[in-house]
Amino acid sequence: MIDVGLVLPQLGPVVDAAVIKDAAQAAEEMGFAHLWVQDHFLYAVEQEGDYGGSAAAQPEVYKTVYSPLETLTWVAAWTSRIRLGTSVLVAGNHWPAQLAGRLATVDRLSGGRLTAVGLGVGWSYEEHRAVGVDPRTRGQRVDDFLPALLACWQDDPVEYHGEFFDIPRSFIGPKPIRRPRMMSGMWSKAGLRRTAQHYDLWNPGSMPIAEAAAALAAMNEERPPGKAPLNAVYRVALQSTAGKLLTVEEIAHRTREAAQAGFEAVIVETNFCSDITSPQAWLDKVASLAPILEAGRSS
Repeated sequence: MIDVGLVLPQLGPVVDAAVIKDAAQAAEEMGFAHLWVQDHFLYAVEQEGDYGGSAAAQPEVYKTVYSPLETLTWVAAWTSRIRLGTSVLVAGNHWPAQLAGRLATVDRLSGGRLTAVGLGVGWSYEEHRAVGVDPRTRGQRVDDFLPALLACWQDDPVEYHGEFFDIPRSFIGPKPIRRPRMMSGMWSKAGLRRTAQHYDLWNPGSMPIAEAAAALAAMNEERPPGKAPLNAVYRVALQSTAGKLLTVEEIAHRTREAAQAGFEAVIVETNFCSDITSPQAWLDKVASLAPILEAGRSS
């Protein structure tokens, strides 16, 4: 058996509060294990650098993106059992002490359902500049970000002094009911080293499962002594950012492959499906994923 999660409706002009609520409730009723959000806040008219997805340029659905933690808080209020996660937050869009409080608030308001916090370096130079972060430092910054964030969830008073972040001896609350596991969304050579050293989970995106399994095994060989083995949460889209289509049956097959590889979970992404043109189409798309859930249960 392997858990199957769903990326919430979050991108594009069709999404609204009712669509997010209805999709979350449908996913919980169907038996999805968790719901996930992603993190972008602007669509640059003139983009510097490469887009980090599979397409040549940023898809137009990114022109409207519901904010991740507010979206999770909304669905926490409308669900009762399904777990929650971020896949992934861009470290450059946030500051660790503030983010620690916001994540802990989501966890507390949901009754301890924040299962994993995905964190990556991001690709958008324009987003980094918009929040006052030098995009050239994003790798070094994430090295300092993670320990600063985790320090805020330790017993009060907390304190942290690093290269980028300086948190004075302080009381910072609330704390999560249970510390969420940290999931890396990094795939570069340097990012894989960071993942092996510091994270609990890895999101390999939709790379071939055999390749992801080999990378995971290599990272586990580099794990510090005493750290639990790293596991993977595999994310796969019905339609990629480049427009490549996969059928529900093909994703069900990948789900069984992921289970055989020992991965912890699969996350299904539908935000880029060009046939979602109405609120009802969103709900129909979620309902169509039932065979993937069955593949997860029977694996």
